[in-house]
Amino acid sequence: MHVVDTCGWIEWLVDGALAENFAPCLSDTGNLIVPTLVQFELYKWTMRERDEATALGVIGLTEACQVQVLDTRIALLAAELATQHALAMADAIIYATARAAGGMLYTSDAHFSGLPGVCYWPKQA
Repeated sequence: MHVVDTCGWIEWLVDGALAENFAPCLSDTGNLIVPTLVQFELYKWTMRERDEATALGVIGLTEACQVQVLDTRIALLAAELATQHALAMADAIIYATARAAGGMLYTSDAHFSGLPGVCYWPKQA
């Protein structure tokens, strides 16, 4: 199972320098878990950078995957992980979603670097 952080989705959507790193995970929709928080962040970003029609199209892409809602189990795990690893709420929820599913989190956000169950690619300068 895979979880791709919002930064990875955006990198892929704009065909950024790391897009090819994230592409295999994002194309494996049967094993891709999308936290509803990632949907929120993607919709917000796409509305700001593009328009509503594009934003809805992006959400459509996420709906082809396994969408994971924030439930009590993930919320409590996120709180524990936030405390252990000094993560912000959104990051902790995304990380907890991956950990709860027994999957890997793929990201280019440096605050995840070195955490168990994380595949981290540094952002290109």
